[in-house]
Amino acid sequence: MSSASNVVSLSDFKPDFQHPSAPKCAGRSLIAAIAQDAASGEVLMLGWMDEEAWNATLATGEAHYFSRSRAKLWHKGESSGNVQKVRAIRLDCDADAVILEVEQIGGAACHEGYRSCFFRRMELPSDGTQPGICCPRLFDPADVYGQGSSH
Repeated sequence: MSSASNVVSLSDFKPDFQHPSAPKCAGRSLIAAIAQDAASGEVLMLGWMDEEAWNATLATGEAHYFSRSRAKLWHKGESSGNVQKVRAIRLDCDADAVILEVEQIGGAACHEGYRSCFFRRMELPSDGTQPGICCPRLFDPADVYGQGSSH
């Protein structure tokens, strides 16, 4: 940023976890958190953060989310080793969503083994072709998480 007028104070750079219409899970207010490859701009995943996940992300420099399925803090890659090193964070105008610009360690962001959780793709308008897979599967989830495991 080139001028002082473009500087935002650190105290103003925080999501609004107290917003009355914020989505909630297990009594916690959540914000949407999009993980984007810092080098290519590819969208890797959408997760949810509560204030604990936000603070853990800032403290460690690695992405932490609130797991809605487990109702607890989740360090991305804790089981797979595919952690996300956060290089920058963007906060939206309403302070209810963030983009984490990350370096995806291990290549795969998706618990199903794909580089991106957005691995299904369909062209619009449809020309009659079926939706397809648009990125490679990098690992077999059963090998990483075991049978019947949910990431």
